[in-house]
Amino acid sequence: MTAARAVLFDIDGTLVDSNYLHVDAWQRAFQTLDTDVEAWRIHRSIGQDAGQLLSSLVGERPDDWVSRAKELHAENYRELAPRLRVFPQARELLAALAGRGITVVLATSAPAEELNILLELLDSDDAIHATTNSDDVDVAKPDPDIVRVALDRAGVEPAEALFIGDSVWDIEAAGRARVRSLGVLSGGIAGDLLTDAGAWSVFGGTNEILDRLDELGLSA
Repeated sequence: MTAARAVLFDIDGTLVDSNYLHVDAWQRAFQTLDTDVEAWRIHRSIGQDAGQLLSSLVGERPDDWVSRAKELHAENYRELAPRLRVFPQARELLAALAGRGITVVLATSAPAEELNILLELLDSDDAIHATTNSDDVDVAKPDPDIVRVALDRAGVEPAEALFIGDSVWDIEAAGRARVRSLGVLSGGIAGDLLTDAGAWSVFGGTNEILDRLDELGLSA
């Protein structure tokens, strides 16, 4: 792999163990709205733009229903936030990359409020050059715009970056932005689905990537 000048990270399911809390938060929201959606279907949709997630799970609904679903999810997620945990050696990976002169950008499509929760939990401001959130684009992953914003904030071209994410939507977004990607299994998505989506390679999680930085050419 050609050396990367910047590494772009998804956060949910990649750096922070949060995907199943999102599943719970969405399922509670649907139940409040008298809509039954199986947890496995929600899980497979985590990482998409919220509007696309909703339309893929429940079809087209009135705007007020969609807004209420998003509000309920946000409320439920805030209640569940004390259960969030950083994945093993995620902080160390961010610090190691920054220490090697690599620009680190967190390329998430999470709303700003959720991003702030995640940033406080990660406690890695010294290693993070910039972030993105859902306010930066009209439509988030799997559309490539979030990745393009992250590239701009990193100050690099697509060929100079590497994206690391846990969902098919992450990998597809990176591919559409012409950025190489690595997949991680920590979000609960099977490795063959990530490689089929275009991931160059798949790792168990951040700890495995940290152990193989030299092999991956991740040095300035």
